[in-house]
Amino acid sequence: MAARTATPRGQSAPAKRATPRSEAPAGRVRWKMSGEARWLVAVTAILLVFGLAALYSASAIVAMQEGRDSSYYLVRQALGALAGMVVFAVGAKTDAERWREWAWPVMGVALLLMLVTVLPFTESLAPRIHGSRRFLRGSSLQPSELAKLAVVIWTAMLVIRKGEAMRRMTKGVLPALTIVGMLAVFAALEPDLSAAVYFLLLMGVVMFAGGARIGHFVALGIIGTPLLWREMERLQYVILRMVSFLDPGKANAEVSYQLQQSLIAVGSGRLLGRGFGQGHQQYGFLPFPFSDFIGSNVGEEWGFVGIAALVIGFAVYGALGMRIARNARTPFLRLVAVGLTFTVVSTAFIHVGVVIGLLPTTGLTLPFVSYGRSNLLLSMLSTGILVNIGSEKEHVAPAAATNPLGAIA
Repeated sequence: MAARTATPRGQSAPAKRATPRSEAPAGRVRWKMSGEARWLVAVTAILLVFGLAALYSASAIVAMQEGRDSSYYLVRQALGALAGMVVFAVGAKTDAERWREWAWPVMGVALLLMLVTVLPFTESLAPRIHGSRRFLRGSSLQPSELAKLAVVIWTAMLVIRKGEAMRRMTKGVLPALTIVGMLAVFAALEPDLSAAVYFLLLMGVVMFAGGARIGHFVALGIIGTPLLWREMERLQYVILRMVSFLDPGKANAEVSYQLQQSLIAVGSGRLLGRGFGQGHQQYGFLPFPFSDFIGSNVGEEWGFVGIAALVIGFAVYGALGMRIARNARTPFLRLVAVGLTFTVVSTAFIHVGVVIGLLPTTGLTLPFVSYGRSNLLLSMLSTGILVNIGSEKEHVAPAAATNPLGAIA
């Protein structure tokens, strides 16, 4: 029998080291994309390349009229696209479940940036441009774009945390409305009523996907209508836009000018369009031809076929996003996927609806296509997060880890 080692009196015997039942696989972690995620990347790449081409055609004349090189806006957007690829890679390689932990910090930053756009003493940081304080000085950063991501992430987190309480007005809907409502109020004060309404709509979509009752939102809409009516005198531009949409002939010429020029552009494109770079409306006729109304330029140069291709492209994006949501790893990721997909696709459809006269002017840009790096970065990050949600985690042994960039397989 083996001798037992004596332990000095007053000292306890050393604890035996526990042997773990299972060791984590050695090597690094990577994400293997599903078929839907791969197709989503392909659709995004096509939209991005098409967007750069359409933007150059729509902005070249404007840039030269401003005394700049014809490729000025194209170069800036291309740099934004490169930054977007980095953001996409970060979103795709970061476990999307971690956004649940970051929900409050992201919402806090969004609230702070939106507050900067409305305080009187911060006008030097957020100057008034075209009657609204939507951008931060010295950059193309638009706080409302970050706020869209914040609404999706934060609302999804709240729905999961509240559980069945989300079906109750006082314990579910009202707490969410308190925070998102602050974002909406800040947006309305910029003023940007389109963003304010969109925040509330986005919150409602995520909450409804999480099991909230639609009747609660109907009740809130009925209650909120009189409050909105009281603000209509200050938001007269909204009424003027509605009048120009419902009856352009009776509206003020300055107000209805954008819609009329957009319809002229789309109508002159007919079936196949005038041809790439052959549009006429960007010669000073159509305001914001490469941002708010770039869809009009697409309709003029690419015709009905071009508009239809955009609609089909975003419809495919939406279908892939919803399939990813259906197969998500957790309920939180399912809600995030629904919210991000809705953000990209609904913005695109609203933009197309505006330029063809089906919807009143909103100022919403076309994701991946319109000039604007804030929206481009948000769209690329949203796509990256969707790709991660549509991927499976796998461990790669050190000998097999040969990809120096660690790209998603």
